[in-house]
Amino acid sequence: MNWKESDRGVFLVNVLGIVFDTKTRKILIGRRENDTYIKKLTWCFPGGRPSYTDELEDYLKREIMKKTGLKVESLGPVFAKTYPEKREFLTIYYLCEVIGGKERAGEKFVEIRWVNPIEIEKYFTTSFHPKLKEYILNLK
Repeated sequence: MNWKESDRGVFLVNVLGIVFDTKTRKILIGRRENDTYIKKLTWCFPGGRPSYTDELEDYLKREIMKKTGLKVESLGPVFAKTYPEKREFLTIYYLCEVIGGKERAGEKFVEIRWVNPIEIEKYFTTSFHPKLKEYILNLK
C-alpha cells in the first residue's frame, strides 16, 4: 500500500486493560499525576502506547505488569474509541484477568484501586464513553 505523507501519524494507538476480577466483580484502575498528554487525566485503566514493533497484547501485558505488579492474560479487544480531549489518540480496550504477580502501584501510577463497575465512572476526570460503561456494567 502506498501511503501519502498526510496519512502518516493520524492516530496514536493506546492499549488499555480492563482488569476484571470475576470473584470480587471489581475492576483495577490506577491514579496518575501530571499526565503529559491529557492534563485532566487522573484515574485510568493500565496500559500505554506501544511502538510499531510491539505486538499489542504482549505490550499491554508488560505495561500492566510494570504499572500494577500483576501478570494478566488478555481475553481480547472489547472496545475502541478516540477522546474528545485528545482526538489523535485511538484507544483499544482489552478485557484481562489476573493470573499472578504481587499487586503494587508502579510506573506512572501513584495508587491502584479495585472498584465496583457501577462506581468506576466517578473516578474518571476525562470522558467515559457510554458504550464502554455499558460493557463494564454487564461484566459477569
